[in-house]
Amino acid sequence: MAVYTHVSAEALSEFLSRYDVGDLVSAKGIAEGVENSNYIIDTTTGRFILTLYEKRVEADDLPFFAALLDHLAAKSNPVPRMLPDRAGVAIQSLEGRPACLIEFLPGVSPSHPTRARAYAAGVAQARMHLDLADFAGTRDNPLGPAGLVAFASRDGFDFDAIQAGLGDRVTGALARIHDTIDWAVPRGIVHGDLFPDNVLMLGDRVTGLIDFYFAATDYLCWDLTVTHSAWAFDAAGGRYDAAVGSALIEGYDSARALSDAERATMPAMAQAAALRFMMTRAWDWLHTPADALVTRKDPLAYLRRLEFYETNPDVFA
Repeated sequence: MAVYTHVSAEALSEFLSRYDVGDLVSAKGIAEGVENSNYIIDTTTGRFILTLYEKRVEADDLPFFAALLDHLAAKSNPVPRMLPDRAGVAIQSLEGRPACLIEFLPGVSPSHPTRARAYAAGVAQARMHLDLADFAGTRDNPLGPAGLVAFASRDGFDFDAIQAGLGDRVTGALARIHDTIDWAVPRGIVHGDLFPDNVLMLGDRVTGLIDFYFAATDYLCWDLTVTHSAWAFDAAGGRYDAAVGSALIEGYDSARALSDAERATMPAMAQAAALRFMMTRAWDWLHTPADALVTRKDPLAYLRRLEFYETNPDVFA
């Protein structure tokens, strides 16, 4: 979450008047994250999240996300639905951006994941994968393992401006990973970004899975390695927490058993996951506007994760 687009009180009050949510009391921008503009909205009837979708989220994809959230909510997964206004319209426009008013879920994101919380997150992710098996929607994933070579080649990527030699390092790793991944392992709808700040918890219980704007059709075990790369390392990517990493895998496997083929290819999938976030962080590092209320994140923290996965394939055994 972040704030790129600023919303005036007048525009926000007019927006809320379309809903049966009472009058605006307060609005506070959320600085964490890097994708969309987000606000916590308090009204006379309760609390909500307002999201304005920025350039990385295509407006044409929003019906897919809305249907996915409705599908998961109908199966009792703790996800925030996009709320319709009085006319039944969920996808609106505000300050020139597509926008939605979204349910607020209780809980806080774990700043320091523990073994118990990682296990619970693994269970929740596996359940999500299982409950999406009969979801009819599909969406390509340009940031998944198969799309990374094309993403790395886009204009405006100057890896060496971040660290000398990084461009060659990325090119070599992508070629090696592409030749190593087992492309026949199971696919389905994935979250694609299940970091600790996209999981809400009360104690050791998951109360919310949020920010599905990278959800797409891709490899289920790759999605798990994305989560592993986010939960099992310190912020700098230099210290691996084996207890947290193993608990996440155990929790997932307890709800959806990983096949031998998935486990065998997960070291390569994890390297692809590390490269995916290193590259998107690198893009944001190079291109985030100076006046954006957003915290840029260090791309080299994911280069360190890549190096760990290259030399420690046994963490997924």
